[in-house]
Amino acid sequence: MPELIGKSHGWFRKVWKLRGGRLYACGIAITAIVLKVGSLAAIALTVPTGAVAAEEGASKEAVAPQVPTHMSQELRTTVSKIVILPISGDVSESITGTYGKETPGLAGGIAKGSGIGSVPVEVGHVPVNIPIPLLRELGMLVGGITGSAQRQVQELRDRLTEDLSDAVEQPLTNAALATDVFWGLKNVDSVEPKLFAVTTPIPEGTEAILYISIDELTLNVQKKEAIITTSATARLERLSDRATLYRREVKYEDRDTLGDWLENDSALWHQYRVFARHYIGREISAELYERIALPAILTPAATDDIKSVKNNEWQGRTESLTPTLAWQFELPDAASSAAAGADILWDIEIYDASRPVYSAKQVAGQQHTVTVPLEACKTYRWTVRPSYHRAGERKNGWWMRANAAQSGANGNVGRAVSEAHAYIQDFASLEIKCRR
Repeated sequence: MPELIGKSHGWFRKVWKLRGGRLYACGIAITAIVLKVGSLAAIALTVPTGAVAAEEGASKEAVAPQVPTHMSQELRTTVSKIVILPISGDVSESITGTYGKETPGLAGGIAKGSGIGSVPVEVGHVPVNIPIPLLRELGMLVGGITGSAQRQVQELRDRLTEDLSDAVEQPLTNAALATDVFWGLKNVDSVEPKLFAVTTPIPEGTEAILYISIDELTLNVQKKEAIITTSATARLERLSDRATLYRREVKYEDRDTLGDWLENDSALWHQYRVFARHYIGREISAELYERIALPAILTPAATDDIKSVKNNEWQGRTESLTPTLAWQFELPDAASSAAAGADILWDIEIYDASRPVYSAKQVAGQQHTVTVPLEACKTYRWTVRPSYHRAGERKNGWWMRANAAQSGANGNVGRAVSEAHAYIQDFASLEIKCRR
């Protein structure tokens, strides 16, 4: 979709959009920085006026067929042999680092600038070109911010841009995300996934192609707080007629103050990259084939090792380095009927503040003793999920988390990354007491 970005006027800018052969103009408030990945151009977040939005929406509905955003069991059974393709960006794209002059005090661009294009690498024996995000016109986005906050915005933007150009350390790539989705689908008995580069010939017998792409990284600055959002898309296309069978966009978002994002050489951002990929990859593979949507009630339970803090079952404390975890599980009547006859096993995961540190798979019963010692004087987050086995098939439920009804059982929107990353913020906490 072509777009012509017009001149800026203070805090507002006019954007011209070309759709259906007609040119629309809409006034927009500049509120975010968008780093588009691949061949998509970077633009500021736009809010069209009501009339324009309605006309654009009607136009979309008229020309675009409805594409399922849910993989029904019927659809799952018709497609099992899948090739996963990470969609790479245009190799001519680069980081521009261009700023407008309307905002005083911002330095002009980063040193590497247009010297960065795309980097050919091999990930899991899959040769791909890692697309470098495109960033434009940050100077237009912080016109109302002055002093130290303005300098912090500049510093955070430069650190993110510099980091995203590092092909070795960067986990937010299409190939890395596609690899996560591949390993998630490998756990599904009824699916035969293959992970290819876009130049690899599609083998005979392939029924569908799953395109995986990280679409954009958005840095939204609101006063002294910065919100970082990563968006990715999974699209399943039937090979025989190129019809789109399923399309799903998954987002992962976390927030904190500019100072917290910048502290310790942007340590929280480096952790955010890992959690964003971790969550998005899991959500894509789970929604495709793994998950069964049974509304289970899951809560932590006290054990001889773990005592609740202030009578809060979601906050536990223990002196043991290998504590026994336990949980309560209940299925409402409707869900019980759907799960009748299924054997239920459990997957367990434990995270420290920055990464997963322990897992156990397919555990019988509703308790588990950790087999690898945890560290004293640390607080961990832990969770479990049910795994339903029936007639040779396995389907997974949701991970246990507090506020599941309010959050839709997801971990994709964070409240304060310095306290806990979005993915683990509602998991049960476990404090290991300091030893004398």
